[in-house]
Amino acid sequence: MKKLFNLFFTMLKIGLFTFGGGYAMIALMENEFVTKRNYLSNDEFMDVVAIAESTPGPIAINLATYIGYKQGKFFGSLFATLGMCIPSFTIIYVISLFLNRFLELEIIASAFKGIQVGVIFIIFMAGAKMLKGMKKTVFNVTVLTLTAVISVIFSIMMIDFSAIFYILLSGFLGLVIYLIGYFKSKGDKKK
Repeated sequence: MKKLFNLFFTMLKIGLFTFGGGYAMIALMENEFVTKRNYLSNDEFMDVVAIAESTPGPIAINLATYIGYKQGKFFGSLFATLGMCIPSFTIIYVISLFLNRFLELEIIASAFKGIQVGVIFIIFMAGAKMLKGMKKTVFNVTVLTLTAVISVIFSIMMIDFSAIFYILLSGFLGLVIYLIGYFKSKGDKKK
């Protein structure tokens, strides 16, 4: 039970002190659960991030649910998910009570401009860490490069293309490469 409460309070801390949403939380979660606590390996964390991004719902909550399940099955996922959700829910609820007056305060508007810059940096660092930990196979580098180039081109040309399509196309390409290797190895065994 102590492990579940530790997991709950760790998620609560991450949820309470991270601005910028799920992507900003990735680096903190990796530091906490891969580096400090060794709950997941770096490769497993990268896989979980890919799955959490590909499934419905916010990435941070999906990550929390998985990490919680790995540590304590159903109750672990429940405690981790609640720990991640409670701070955001509480803050948004309190803000919604006086949202218009809150946004009119110049000091709050200035604080949010500063927070936006910090969040961009945190998201960038999470991406850089994931890139550093990625296995540098021909397939991975090719898909990454094509995705980056296409993303930039589409942005310049103002073509709206959802990030989910990049994920689905990358998953499809991974499946195709796997099947080619699988059938090739079956063919080699028959010879």
